[in-house]
Amino acid sequence: MNYMAAHGHKRARPAELVPGTVSVITARMDYLPASTLEQPGQWQASELARLKRPGEAVVSVYARGRDYHKIMRSRLQKLGERIADHVQALGHRAFTDSAPVLEAELAARSGQGWRGKHTLLLNREAGSMFFLGEVYVDLALPPSEPVTGHCGSCNACIAICPTQAIIAPHKLDARRCISYLTIEHAGPIPLALRPLIGNRIYGCDDCQLVCPWNKFAQRSALPDFDERRGLTGQQLTTLFAWTEEEFFRCTEGSAIRRIGHERWLRNIAVAMGNALRTGADGPIRAALAARRGHASEVVREHVLWALSQ
Repeated sequence: MNYMAAHGHKRARPAELVPGTVSVITARMDYLPASTLEQPGQWQASELARLKRPGEAVVSVYARGRDYHKIMRSRLQKLGERIADHVQALGHRAFTDSAPVLEAELAARSGQGWRGKHTLLLNREAGSMFFLGEVYVDLALPPSEPVTGHCGSCNACIAICPTQAIIAPHKLDARRCISYLTIEHAGPIPLALRPLIGNRIYGCDDCQLVCPWNKFAQRSALPDFDERRGLTGQQLTTLFAWTEEEFFRCTEGSAIRRIGHERWLRNIAVAMGNALRTGADGPIRAALAARRGHASEVVREHVLWALSQ
């Protein structure tokens, strides 16, 4: 995560990122797909059940639809333009997970919610299943007040983390986080952590799935976040067979696309190795063997590891 050091204090000083910034407007956008089961706790149980089917590929809920970066940033830009229509002059710039911005902290300080023990933002009416975005403006606005936290003695998110990446309340070791390992991390995944990843091939929702506040999580009003066919409930072997061309075609407009085909195969190889560890086999071993001669050293190494399980 070199970008955090590279941008230095810009992350904590908005006016250094966008000169002239005086206020920050924060926003959230719910992302549960329309097909999400409605009964409280029902959708979380459904998602947790996927983790018990070792041959199934699990993609984090937020990434099953269209890429949120473009959608939310576009809507925030329109919000800035509408505000500009009502003031004499307004300098503004929209962000959503696209620049050195301390999004969760800004959202917490502006009253969008509180930081849970997993470090994510929690809202009493919406849980944590939402995206965050900001509009930096050069207009002085009255500040909104932060809200108090409501996690109490609950440690469910800490207890469930497969890799124990939440090392203390409000403290996360990203180097152990499955979301980091499967998305941001380049190169080999540490050997000791591979068995803990299970069948998660892109991201991880465990700490959110067990959070009691997510019984209030809201379904998105936008069709953009509806589940894309082929990414939900799909078999590992099917996704592992995608050529690079198929990968880019099937992930067009998706946040998944940015990890590239090499990391995609690396992640699935780990999941397939873990499936073999559970006793599942069928076509898995044959699919792995077919990739033993892959051009990427990273893919080859993870395939050989998987076959040894």
